Amino acid sequence: MHSIKTRTSFLFKKYYNKTASIKETEELFQLMKTTSDDKLKALMREEWDNLEMTDPLFSSDQSMEMLNKIFPTEQKSNDQEEEVVVITDISWSSRFKRISVAAAILVLLSSGLYFWFKPTSSHQAQIAYTPVFQDVPPGGNKAILTLTDGKMIILDSVKNGIIAITKSFKVMKTESGQVVYYPFERIQNNVLGAEFNTITTPRGGEYRVILPDGSKVWLNSASSIKFPGVFKGNTRSIELEGEAYFEIAKNPALPFKVKSKNVEIEVIGTHFNVKTYTNEEVMKTTLVEGSIKITRGNSSHLLKPGQQAVLIGNEMKVLSDVDIEEQIAWKNGLFQFKDAGIQDVMHQAALWYDLNVSFEGKIPEKYFTGKVSRNVNASEFMNMLMYTGVKFKIEGKNIVVINK
Repeated sequence: MHSIKTRTSFLFKKYYNKTASIKETEELFQLMKTTSDDKLKALMREEWDNLEMTDPLFSSDQSMEMLNKIFPTEQKSNDQEEEVVVITDISWSSRFKRISVAAAILVLLSSGLYFWFKPTSSHQAQIAYTPVFQDVPPGGNKAILTLTDGKMIILDSVKNGIIAITKSFKVMKTESGQVVYYPFERIQNNVLGAEFNTITTPRGGEYRVILPDGSKVWLNSASSIKFPGVFKGNTRSIELEGEAYFEIAKNPALPFKVKSKNVEIEVIGTHFNVKTYTNEEVMKTTLVEGSIKITRGNSSHLLKPGQQAVLIGNEMKVLSDVDIEEQIAWKNGLFQFKDAGIQDVMHQAALWYDLNVSFEGKIPEKYFTGKVSRNVNASEFMNMLMYTGVKFKIEGKNIVVINK
């Protein structure tokens, strides 16, 4: 077993580092399938502990709990409450299926895909694997800058350095993939008319912007921000469509305002996230630190850190103790869900991979909790979800969710 263990460990490390060949990957799976349950569990535990992750998503205790769920030592009684687990409470019809799933889980972990599945019924989940023949890469830094005169600059293809100069400011693209505005101090107080710029991200795109006042903005997919090249007057006002995360430069003399959907968000210096897509009925404003006042018509609310203002139609309510990490996960390069329905999961995936989603058959009643790296291909994202018992396929620019 020692030589097999050494070989398996070697192959796993190569797969984890994305240097394994097709033959080595096939060999890894074959070794996993032919290893006894106890030895496989010990091997998985050892390799899991040895993974070099800069930001592990689960503690060692959680990891051990997940491994124990993969290889349960005793069957739960029917009256025990179900827990949220990886591929939880599945009675496999054969040892082969259990070993195959364990191997797949190990491979998923090596790809940076961490997910927990919460079953909604006592029926056994069936593994449904559908190969994805056409892959789609993840989104990335993509955006278009539209200047006041209508000139359009494709930011993901333009060279680094100065990309635009006007009478009142210059715009630079940095090596780190962001746009920075530099107002000309000698004339910014004498500008007669505002020169408004718009930065728009497509589906499958995101971008970072440093505004003329030094405020930082992260734009999510299918979003846009409109702002002047130089802030003047008594406020710093911008317009937003889609989703953005803000870190506002403090200036008590010039409050910062975000306008969208007849809602105005006023801040002095703070960090917050706004999700306000035009095709969604719900607008969410989540405060990370500082304080903001959100106003719609004659109604206004003052938010504290950890609170979220939710606008549905004409009704606005404030939620407390919101999971901040979940709300801004996209900005940190993650999908993150908490008891999310499959429609919500697929909606976010469709935006990031620039795909359309359709459902074949009844929409599955499944809920997901977990984290997934946004830096993986669509096939890796979809293959992980297949372990909930739902089939998927990618056809051109479409993801079809199959539930028969």
